[in-house]
Amino acid sequence: MVKARGWMAAGLAAAALLAGAAMAQSSSDDNGSLDLPNDVTIFGKPDPTVHKATAIVNGAIITDTDVDQRLALVITANGGKIPEEERERLRLQVLRNLIDETLQIQEAKANDITITKAEIDQTFDRVAGQFKRTPATFADFLRANGSSATSMKRQIEGELAWQRLLHRRVEPFVNVGDDEVKAVMNRLKAAKGTREYHIAEIYLSATPATQAQVLANAGKIDDQLRKGGSFAAYARQYSEASTAAVGGDLGWVRAGQLPDPLAEAVQQMQPGQLSAPIPVAGGFSIIALVDSRQVLMPDQRDALLSLKQISISFPPGMTQAQAAPRVAQLAAVAKQISGCGAVEKAAAGLNAEVVANDDVRVRDLPMQLQDMMLKLSVGEATQPFGSLDQGVRVLVLCGRDDPQASGGPSFDQIYAQMQEERINKRARRYLRDLRRDAIVDYR
Repeated sequence: MVKARGWMAAGLAAAALLAGAAMAQSSSDDNGSLDLPNDVTIFGKPDPTVHKATAIVNGAIITDTDVDQRLALVITANGGKIPEEERERLRLQVLRNLIDETLQIQEAKANDITITKAEIDQTFDRVAGQFKRTPATFADFLRANGSSATSMKRQIEGELAWQRLLHRRVEPFVNVGDDEVKAVMNRLKAAKGTREYHIAEIYLSATPATQAQVLANAGKIDDQLRKGGSFAAYARQYSEASTAAVGGDLGWVRAGQLPDPLAEAVQQMQPGQLSAPIPVAGGFSIIALVDSRQVLMPDQRDALLSLKQISISFPPGMTQAQAAPRVAQLAAVAKQISGCGAVEKAAAGLNAEVVANDDVRVRDLPMQLQDMMLKLSVGEATQPFGSLDQGVRVLVLCGRDDPQASGGPSFDQIYAQMQEERINKRARRYLRDLRRDAIVDYR
């Protein structure tokens, strides 16, 4: 039995505290035993080393410190772009995530699944490498941003434990027949030339009673995403779909595979666009269109490019006006470049850096550059782009290999995708059952 959940729990707890305070005040007025002042001054500050219980999940304690440090992870992942008014709402979501994580770890241990310290450390080291830091300096980075290596390792343990539990308790019971896969392949061939979409989703469940509140929350998330928030980070913390663990990534789907409201929306979007909250069965979805393509047809954005990049950097504190002459010089040099063989000489005259890469797929470039690169002839350069902080650069096209018509995904690829979809569906049910049977005491 769950005693209270999410924002409703916070509201009930606050009401209970206020009611308790009112009763205490009434009692003191009647017997005069406390004589509390109306204007209260608190002396001293809370000790951050004191761990207070925020929730107790089947006997396991989640403290204020746990929530604060995990919240700091989310804020750091979003570049610190969470406004103050959003933090309390995000804090409640982080608490819900920690409760789910605790349930997942507990269920894994009940099934004799233990994630070793070595496994956790190995994943932590890999994440540190993605941030171009050593494990030690990454731990210092987390601490400096209000979090800790312990908090991240706890999240890693939860994800590994849940994956292993699903591998043992769910995957063996998910079956995909050969005839089902062949039917999908036949449908793909029949759909040749139609469009499919690479989509990411944030799904928030709602009941008739909570619909208005959830829609308001979805609107706030949408607002933060449009201000530059990380979709993947918000999906990991807010989305209630199983794809939350992979940043909400749904992969490639056709419109017919989506619920009607999402199918209608995605067909009106351009790659890189974000939808407003969309009402769907059981809640609301926010979708981001990562990319689109035609089924079994060659796409020019699958072309492989051979590139050379010329980049110039600027000292800290330089203004746009001060940098303008050097950027103009780079633009003038780029216009005069006649082939990649001249890049190094041109860069030397600018005291610029040159980097070469022979396997760049057009669709992997930022959206603003894709059309620009497709219009270039071999030997031509782009206009300058970038920023004063990260450097201004141009790309020179050295070669291009156009894509060939695809035979479509293989039998094994389709099989794997169908199996993953069914595993995700059962995983959602599994977690829902764990929540239903849990004893969660909010403090």
